[in-house]
Amino acid sequence: MNIGLIGAGAIGKFLLDEINESAHESLKVTSVLVRNREKYASLESDYGVELFTGTGEFLSSGIDIVVEASTVEAAKELLPGIIKEKDVLLISTGALADEDLVADVTRNANEYDHALHLPSGAIGGLDLLQNAQTFGKLDGVSLETRKPAGSLTDENLGREKVVFEGNAAEAIDKYPKSMNISIILAFAGVGMKDTDVTIIADPEIDRNVHDVKVTGDFGEAEFTFRNNPLPDNPKTSYLAALSVCGTLERIYKNVKIGS
Repeated sequence: MNIGLIGAGAIGKFLLDEINESAHESLKVTSVLVRNREKYASLESDYGVELFTGTGEFLSSGIDIVVEASTVEAAKELLPGIIKEKDVLLISTGALADEDLVADVTRNANEYDHALHLPSGAIGGLDLLQNAQTFGKLDGVSLETRKPAGSLTDENLGREKVVFEGNAAEAIDKYPKSMNISIILAFAGVGMKDTDVTIIADPEIDRNVHDVKVTGDFGEAEFTFRNNPLPDNPKTSYLAALSVCGTLERIYKNVKIGS
């Protein structure tokens, strides 16, 4: 499966390392869409990819799927058009807090028969949320995220501090670069307005911790994720990058596990 990659930041570089550098037998990044060709020129020789600055040429380069690994702003700009041409794996899920964008993308995906894949990111258990409401009901979904204090505030904290309480849509609005998981959790569960989110700045921790609680007709569930950072970028969870590779693997394979 030939992959077209949008963006060459931390996760984009991770994909190039894991897929192309490791000579993955069924997946290969062949094309990369960037804004500045000169800045990323070395990618062509390092990973055997072709760089593009134009979306049209990029989409016509023989790719089977597009992996968006750029920014929320770029995703909002490009996603409605690209989904008309190719299946898309969206990493910047914060873009989906925009209800008008969701409507446009859903309409285009249905009309042009292309799929939008949303990786689970820095959490898991999303299959439970989806399965629990297939014929049943979810009563509540909550997310409590703890992050190292320095990543959330300039205050010199001596103890933990709640810096946000609200719903998923409000969380991604306040923290657009670091709360994508609130959106994917909301999409899998009860929606953005009904997914409760608490964010805590904690001076005693050195990695992100996410607690997810779910209640419904099925019973109750609670998940805790203590995520190690991506080695090349401490602001990105290693699991978030791995979830992209895992999603691509599942798309390619004929044997599907779980949801």
